[in-house]
Amino acid sequence: MSFCDAIWKDVAPLRRSILEQPFLAELADGSLPPASFRHYILQDSLYLAEYARVLAIAAARAPSADGRLEFSDGAKVAVQVEEILHQTFFKQFDITPAMVAMSEPSPACLGYTGYLASLAATRSYEELIAGILPCFWVYWEVGCAIKSIARSPNPYEAWINTYADPGFGEATRRVRTLVDDAASLSTKPARAAMAKAFRTAARYEWMFWDSAYRQLDWPV
Repeated sequence: MSFCDAIWKDVAPLRRSILEQPFLAELADGSLPPASFRHYILQDSLYLAEYARVLAIAAARAPSADGRLEFSDGAKVAVQVEEILHQTFFKQFDITPAMVAMSEPSPACLGYTGYLASLAATRSYEELIAGILPCFWVYWEVGCAIKSIARSPNPYEAWINTYADPGFGEATRRVRTLVDDAASLSTKPARAAMAKAFRTAARYEWMFWDSAYRQLDWPV
């Protein structure tokens, strides 16, 4: 069994918890309160800006041409998606430039991006890309799961289509291949560290949606 197949099986309970999130269930049936989605999309915009930086660092550290190309392309796409947020979702959900300028990362967003930045700065390339992978793979699973049950018409249809798109699935597959290749050349302790990075990032995915659903901000 490959590293990715093993860790994906290992986090199956966490993946079920993600798919059972009220945020995602209500997004699928179109009943998610706009305020919750507005909170999510603002935080996601902040997240993507930092995620693009982490992908760029992964590209610079990649030992292979495939890795350099994949992660540099991923950084570019993250920036492009951030621009699409401004042009579509921000307009649809009445998010003004002033709201964007005044927003700051929530505890969940800052925790997640800070964790990825710490992997980029202090840990191995193998751990870094294992921590990067859940943002691809979890979103692909969520997009496909929601697409199959989503009500139509749905105010969140564009979001659903983005992450259920076959092109996104193919990008996920390519990153999985890079992670598996790195794991196959690593020691047992290094693979354990990779698994920890993957699990931690996947937990942050759960926290990000939970935070958006409850519109959590700094308590003080």
